[in-house]
Amino acid sequence: MEIVFFILIGIFAIVIWSIFNERANIQKLKIQLREQWGKTPEEEYTSEKFEYMKAFYKSIKDDHLDVDDITWNDLDMDEIFMEMNNTQCSIGEEYLYALLRKPCFSQEELQERNRLMRFFEENEEKRILLQTKLYQIGKLSNISIYEYINRLDELETKNNLSHYLLDLGLLLSIVLIFISPGFGGVCTIGFVIYNIFNYYSEKAKIEKYFMVFSYIFRLLDSTKSINHLEIPEIKTYTDRLQEDIHHFKKLERGSFLLAPKSPNGTILDALLDYFRMLFHIDLIKFNSMLSFFKKNRKTLNRIFVNVGFLDSMIATASFRKLIYYYCEPELIKTGHPRVAVTDLYHPLLDTPVPNSISENISVLLTGSNASGKSTFIKTLAINAILSQTIYTSTSKSYKASYFMIYSSMALRDNIFSNESYYIVEIKSLKRILDRVNNDVPVLCFIDEVLRGTNTLERIAASSRILSSLAKKNTLVFAATHDIELTHILENNFSNYHFQERIEDNQILFDYKLYKGKAISKNAIKLLDMLGYPKDIISSAEDAAEEFLSKGEWSKKE
Repeated sequence: MEIVFFILIGIFAIVIWSIFNERANIQKLKIQLREQWGKTPEEEYTSEKFEYMKAFYKSIKDDHLDVDDITWNDLDMDEIFMEMNNTQCSIGEEYLYALLRKPCFSQEELQERNRLMRFFEENEEKRILLQTKLYQIGKLSNISIYEYINRLDELETKNNLSHYLLDLGLLLSIVLIFISPGFGGVCTIGFVIYNIFNYYSEKAKIEKYFMVFSYIFRLLDSTKSINHLEIPEIKTYTDRLQEDIHHFKKLERGSFLLAPKSPNGTILDALLDYFRMLFHIDLIKFNSMLSFFKKNRKTLNRIFVNVGFLDSMIATASFRKLIYYYCEPELIKTGHPRVAVTDLYHPLLDTPVPNSISENISVLLTGSNASGKSTFIKTLAINAILSQTIYTSTSKSYKASYFMIYSSMALRDNIFSNESYYIVEIKSLKRILDRVNNDVPVLCFIDEVLRGTNTLERIAASSRILSSLAKKNTLVFAATHDIELTHILENNFSNYHFQERIEDNQILFDYKLYKGKAISKNAIKLLDMLGYPKDIISSAEDAAEEFLSKGEWSKKE
């Protein structure tokens, strides 16, 4: 009897210690959340994790309006996402990824996102309270929550009879110890070993679904806590959550048997693990709830969307604090496609050089390698996406049409399908041509169009492709080394350039955008810097001057 008493005292002490420890951890978390605000999130990523995070996006993907894979990769949008991903739960990061892939064409929706981001920027205490609840949902690194919620129908519902019989056998064997210690002890050891073996054998078959169920219970528990915060500014979303979690009210009792309430677990949870192994209480709970979750899958998806949206808005508000400066864009639905930006910069560069441009016709960019052409068009493309997703532009001002955004830039040979660089290029450009329509203008970015073929055919074909695009409901930003295009396309394109200078045998770039065609010929000067023969250099300079004045190349004797 005394042993039982001391055991109960020990359990009580563990419970009390666990409660105080959890409160201490929450205080530490709040300090950590304050310190992390407006900083690059410390998160580990793998290619597998990115695949898991795409699951929600793939379920709502639009092949016409969304940022497609080529454009996403051209612009290094994974890096932008990682810089922005200050979310607290897996649901939030899955939602944030999808949000960045889907430019929005509703001013009302963008204004609502902006309202929430402003609120989270200006109300630290309320934001931290909400972040604390979201953190308690947790992050999983090896599965997509959304994917597995929607794969529950694939799982067979099993009967719990075998688990009940094993529990009964273990309990009876323990009772036998008091009647026949030797026989009861042997039976107890046998049932303990078999129950543990059977537990892990059964659990291994449903391990990932089991993780999702545990996650769902933390989600439901945290969602209820979010509603109790009573933050008026997010009432629209908490009302929806309140209505949805009401469906799961009867499952709340005994949910701790299946999953720890903290994503990191506690000592009490560790103690419960032994009971789970011996009596299969979590497996029994899992089987009894599977049918219910299958029937309420749509409700779970709605909870996913509302929680994910709130978490992603906090992350984007933190991103606004991280960058040097930003503006709320002015987006236009009517009239000819246009873009006007002031002091635009790339959000990932440590020391970016701002540039400004205002155009309502397509733009041809010239200049030498590394002068800033590709960086500028990437910067503009990224800002077009950010403006139509998180209503944020890394500039002093941004005024533009609503666009579908496409690029054809960082292409490469496809050795797996035996396609040359040129084939990959023309397929990439064709997909842009196919998306042009009269309803939503296309903003497209092309770097070194058709570089994969010979000069004659490249200039002939690229000039016609670019001209065709420029005459449609499209705004094109194309970077090229082909000076010939600046003459051929001058009726349909504005010309801009980047330039450089050579000082003390060094080439220096200012990375500033200038109006007009590129006029420098530093590629030839570099030959001189590297010690090429003078006759080659002077002959090359003469040939270049003659082409610029006559528009044709002279024959070399």
